[in-house]
Amino acid sequence: MDTFAAIEHLKADAEDLLRRYSRIHKSVVYVDLRFEAIAHRSSAATDGEPRESSESESAAFSVSVHVRDRSGAVGHGQTGAEAGAIAARPARLYAALREALDAAYARARASARAKGGIVATMGSAARALETLEVAAADPIRSDIVAIYRRDPRAIATAELKVLALDASRAVAALGAEIAFNAVTTMTELRHELFANTTGSLISQAFAYSQGDTYVVAQTASGHQESYDTIGQQRGFECLEEGWRGELMPNPDLRTFAVELAAEARELAAAPVLRPSDGEVVVVTDPHFNALVAHEIVGHPCEADRALKMEAAYAGRSWFFRSLSDNEIGKMVASPLLSACSDPSLDGYGHYRYDHEGTLGRRVMHFKRGRFAGFLNSRATAAILGVEPNGSVRASEGWHVPLIRMSNTFFMPGETPPAKIIADVERGYYVCGHQIPSIAESRENFRISARRFYEIDHGRVGRLFRSGSVIADSRRFFMNVDAVGDDLRLVAIPNCGKGQPMQVKRMSNGGPTLRSRARLGGAMGQG
Repeated sequence: MDTFAAIEHLKADAEDLLRRYSRIHKSVVYVDLRFEAIAHRSSAATDGEPRESSESESAAFSVSVHVRDRSGAVGHGQTGAEAGAIAARPARLYAALREALDAAYARARASARAKGGIVATMGSAARALETLEVAAADPIRSDIVAIYRRDPRAIATAELKVLALDASRAVAALGAEIAFNAVTTMTELRHELFANTTGSLISQAFAYSQGDTYVVAQTASGHQESYDTIGQQRGFECLEEGWRGELMPNPDLRTFAVELAAEARELAAAPVLRPSDGEVVVVTDPHFNALVAHEIVGHPCEADRALKMEAAYAGRSWFFRSLSDNEIGKMVASPLLSACSDPSLDGYGHYRYDHEGTLGRRVMHFKRGRFAGFLNSRATAAILGVEPNGSVRASEGWHVPLIRMSNTFFMPGETPPAKIIADVERGYYVCGHQIPSIAESRENFRISARRFYEIDHGRVGRLFRSGSVIADSRRFFMNVDAVGDDLRLVAIPNCGKGQPMQVKRMSNGGPTLRSRARLGGAMGQG
């Protein structure tokens, strides 16, 4: 039996395993199990020469137990582990699951006792610990298949190597100005299973394919480092042939790499952007706005961050200072600007159900400039007094699920980008994101871009490199006076969060926007 066959065994046995455990263990009110199998293939090429390739298959699981103490307090315990070879041996796998359930149960009982002790000592001051109970998810039965033409498990690493090598050689052939290039290819199949004691059994499979290109260009005028990614929840064909999706299209990997390298060569010969004396008009393209949506809307809209569960190592949220002092229902942006997260869309952040078994749905963050809501878990939803919205996911099967973005973006308007630019007397057209530098609560930002074009009386003119957009977040959003009709999503392959760090794939974006900001030098550029 291979690793993926364990999914079928658990479909048949997991619910009974959890129900029996719940019946024979004192005070258990809820149990869930997550299991994940992954098949991964990747290859790389550097300067037209092949580099490392890898092929792996892995599995992991996590269990969660809720226990009610005699005081009425509910404690939660979780544990997870990489399954390795035991995933292919049902008897050993089930023994490991029972051992993990025992560990999670012990942690849940200890948590409930500690909460009960605090309630007994502090009385009404700790009432929330006594009364707050996370409602279990509604029972869901669903089986969702991955989208691919060829199963990623059937793709040989030699095929990935040929594609990466061909793209790298095409980049190197552009000439001596290309000082270095690296191209990587990846395809992966993930199959997840979720089961709980309230009757849910959810099977979800995902195919991922991704291509990355890094280029250093050098001319007599300077150098440019450019890095970008294409990725889809599809099979390897989206890298070989390209993908013509409405929201997140991409060319084939060779074309993508060559276009990025040609741009880097052009930028290396362009002058460096001079910092502005004050605010100027900036027209920002969807690629640049992807990082603004990610850093200034997405992360501070994660309710665990807003509730300061990450304050010690990742900061807080400019949308939420306390339960009584926050931006909910208040204007934080121009009435022209709306933003949301939507896992149902066809993007790199797509999923149907989160890792608590909750159906993912569109969450509005800005509604015509007014702050509308957070991404939440079942626990943070209870704290905020709202409904769970299916936003909890772990990067690996053994991790604790965290609140994460999915497809997070600014919503489109009705104005063509050409008209947005044509109405600018003096300003800059800002294209492509690079490096973010963000304040502690993300109340202001400095984000570098790949390209800056001068706008003079509605015409796009000279190209500049090595610049950044600097702004107060609220002021930047309030100053938006035009929103394009050209919504695009951009694959984000490496969003990090948590301790230990969890890295997730998602997509961000928006249409063309026009606002005002200061311009500064780029970070990490020559």
